[in-house]
Amino acid sequence: MNVLALYQRILALAQNGQTFGKDPFDQERYQELERIAITLMSQLSDHPIESIVDLFTSEQGYATPKVDVRAVITKNNQVLLVQDNQTKKWSLPGGFAEVGLSPIENIQLEVLEETGLEVTVNSLLAIFDTQQTNSPQTFQFYKLVFACEVLGGHFQTNHETSQAAYFSWNQLPPLSTKRTSLEQLQILKSIKNNIHIDGGPINAHKSPND
Repeated sequence: MNVLALYQRILALAQNGQTFGKDPFDQERYQELERIAITLMSQLSDHPIESIVDLFTSEQGYATPKVDVRAVITKNNQVLLVQDNQTKKWSLPGGFAEVGLSPIENIQLEVLEETGLEVTVNSLLAIFDTQQTNSPQTFQFYKLVFACEVLGGHFQTNHETSQAAYFSWNQLPPLSTKRTSLEQLQILKSIKNNIHIDGGPINAHKSPND
């Protein structure tokens, strides 16, 4: 585990201790452990300590990885990417999974919001762990990546993305690596008969390029 992952683990243990611990003295220890871990994390990033405190103090209950959904949509051996309004960098369409929706409903909603396209979901291609195939970030994410097929629609102006376009797998624009990394795209391009899961493959469905 890298240093950031260790700090994240300490924060998770502190959060779980505050959730389930009964002894008031233990609660104080868990709170101090949380403050120490946040202070150490702030030294690894550009974010001020206040912003990291705000992120973690809003977290309640048992600490678990967050869930992100992404879509692989291909045409003529090209992959559809969207450009973030703020950073102007590109990624697979997708984002946070919303509570109350299934994984399939989540990715269909994200694609519609970011690209204006209505899609059907063909298969699960990969489950990525951001600790392994993304730039370091405050929270750990599991990214569920689905092969999708366009049913209709067209790009519409929205508050998240400035444009959507198809790119050759070998000629990609600057990537928003916290959303979609080059390593992840290379893995997705090479998938044939297995779902890729960071840590080991299992039997699955066809490649998006088949």
